[in-house]
Amino acid sequence: MTQSGSVKLTSLSSKGGCGCKIGPADLSEVMRMLPPAKHDPNLLVGLDTSDDAGVYRITDDLAIVQTLDFFTPIVDDPYAFGQVAATNAISDIYAMGGTPITALNIVAFPIATLEKSILADILRGAADKLQEAGVTLVGGHSIDDQEPKFGLAVTGTVHPDKIRTNAGAKAGDRLILTKPIGVGILSSSLKKGLLHDEEIADLTKVMTTLNKKAAETMAHYEIHACTDVTGFGLLGHASEMAKGSGVGLHIRKNQVPVLKRVRELAEQGVIPGGTKNNFAHLEGSVTFPESMDQVDQWILCDAVTSGGLLISVGSHESEQLLSDLKRNGVEASLIGEVTADHPGHVKIAN
Repeated sequence: MTQSGSVKLTSLSSKGGCGCKIGPADLSEVMRMLPPAKHDPNLLVGLDTSDDAGVYRITDDLAIVQTLDFFTPIVDDPYAFGQVAATNAISDIYAMGGTPITALNIVAFPIATLEKSILADILRGAADKLQEAGVTLVGGHSIDDQEPKFGLAVTGTVHPDKIRTNAGAKAGDRLILTKPIGVGILSSSLKKGLLHDEEIADLTKVMTTLNKKAAETMAHYEIHACTDVTGFGLLGHASEMAKGSGVGLHIRKNQVPVLKRVRELAEQGVIPGGTKNNFAHLEGSVTFPESMDQVDQWILCDAVTSGGLLISVGSHESEQLLSDLKRNGVEASLIGEVTADHPGHVKIAN
């Protein structure tokens, strides 16, 4: 039996984090094979716009927000893996304008070959992050599986009139991103042994930082649209926002925050398969400047795990929101704007 501390969790899976999601093109093909969901007037947010979570009305003043997310290890440390998974799952609730309240653990683990203390550390990491978010763990489910996987189903609450979706962006809005990108490239580099301890710590900090502060700050503003940036990458989620809202997006590459060494490692060929899938899926939906090389295009499509929020807010409030986010410790950046031109399309500028 493998002892805790002697195993690199990322070596036990071919993919890690949100990069192990089924690609958007394949997922869309599967969904087209299914019959339309039965109409329910209380289903306020469903599958129609590929939003971050479902929202179901209970009363005129109360709706529940539900989401589920799990994946294979993205870091080697079990405790950190549990923290990343919990942070990532909770983020969907924040993106919808909700308050997370309960969670269920989802566990797949090779219990006969890995030390039980490894699983205990994963669960402890998640529990500590749930406590930080004010979320109560109410149970879970486990299976014996040769490839470790972990995640959570999270339930939150929101007033039906205060739901934030990815489909409400308005022409004239400005776009704010609350975390840097490049997580997929760095996590693939970690798996290949290309990161130093300090770089691993920085990567882990990004992925274990709750979007709670960002959500609490946003609560004081009229946010037209919001989504959290995860497996489909910044441009994948931006494209969903553009299509769902019927608007165009302009994103300026030089204003998008990118983690250290991402460009260097990408130039060395460390491009996750999920990132390349994202890029391929966006053909026809995103226009890059002719001067932008392939590496920068891949970085903007990089499959993120536990990323930041992409916020669409009125231009008259954008500077104050950006200032408040930074004052509250959020690493936020103004990265673009919303336009009535080219609806459903994203245009990139240098």
